[in-house]
Amino acid sequence: MRKLSFFLFFLSFLFVVSCHEKSRLPVKKLVLVNSEGKEITVKSEIASTFEERQQGFMFRQNIPDGTGMLFIFEEEQILNFWMKNTPHPLSIAYIDKNGIIRDILDMTPFKLDNITSSTKVLYALEVPQGWFGKVNVKPGDKLRLDF
Repeated sequence: MRKLSFFLFFLSFLFVVSCHEKSRLPVKKLVLVNSEGKEITVKSEIASTFEERQQGFMFRQNIPDGTGMLFIFEEEQILNFWMKNTPHPLSIAYIDKNGIIRDILDMTPFKLDNITSSTKVLYALEVPQGWFGKVNVKPGDKLRLDF
């Protein structure tokens, strides 16, 4: 009986972990254009509903370089993000309605502090922490809005 209980617990644990790791969000290849005119592609999940934006990257253990999540909002606003239940360190780019990156900020796993945009924006793009620096993307660079 004890072995059966352990086995059932283990199966339920695997099910929960697999549900959290796999996204069912649409994935698009987004193009960022840096100040040198270089185009950088990021394979991004698209979170456009309230529920999708609330879930974000929570519980994700592994987010590879070159991937991310684009959060799309209905109107421009000051945005606040946090890292509740998010174990992977991230960087966030706040992007205005014209695709201009206004801020790039690092976020610490599990921190509940708000990471706030400096101005009203329409989009937020989360990627693994440090990725924007690796590909030379900075505030003032652009997200091509043809997605």
